[in-house]
Amino acid sequence: MNEGKPSVKPETVSVTTADPSAIGLFGLAMVTLVASSQKLEWTTGVSGIIPWAIFLGACAQLFACFGDSKRNNTFGATAFGAYAFFWLGVAFTWMIKLGVFGSEMAGQFDPKQLGFAFLGYLIFTVYMTIGAMEANKVLFVIFFLIIFLFLGLTLNAFGIAEDASHKLAAVAEFLIALASFYGSAASVLNTHFGRVFLPIGKPFGWFKK
Repeated sequence: MNEGKPSVKPETVSVTTADPSAIGLFGLAMVTLVASSQKLEWTTGVSGIIPWAIFLGACAQLFACFGDSKRNNTFGATAFGAYAFFWLGVAFTWMIKLGVFGSEMAGQFDPKQLGFAFLGYLIFTVYMTIGAMEANKVLFVIFFLIIFLFLGLTLNAFGIAEDASHKLAAVAEFLIALASFYGSAASVLNTHFGRVFLPIGKPFGWFKK
């Protein structure tokens, strides 16, 4: 039936998207730097942290989440998305405590409920850290530090060793900021220069075939 008709070959369209890790890690670095300054008592109050929690901690990481989804990167999309929503939750929690949504809502705030949220993120971070072992060592260090951040936050919210747990969370958060700045810089500069300008370390190779 197709005699005399030229065959038509299907065309393949390739869409290239940039790696969103740099902006996602920058967002994480910025929000943890600002938030840790309050925990370390270099600054006071949380009002000045809320904008950074929403726009850098949440929006920047959501942008990275959507970017990784387009790249079929389940791990990256899940990590950036989950922590983006964490910072949205934290920002709204601070606003509740500050009375933005009314005194009645602020008066009914139970810090132990926040403790259960921190516990959930601690569990999430543990298995994401296992996944990070097969990404690169910089990412593994960031996730490993996040474990200690959530451990400190969880214990503190439940009133367990409050001074020590607060200090643990503060130091871990500041170190997360430094490691995330490095990871963001490596993602940008290594791609921009087309070579390893800042090493990020090879995967451990323990779990992937």
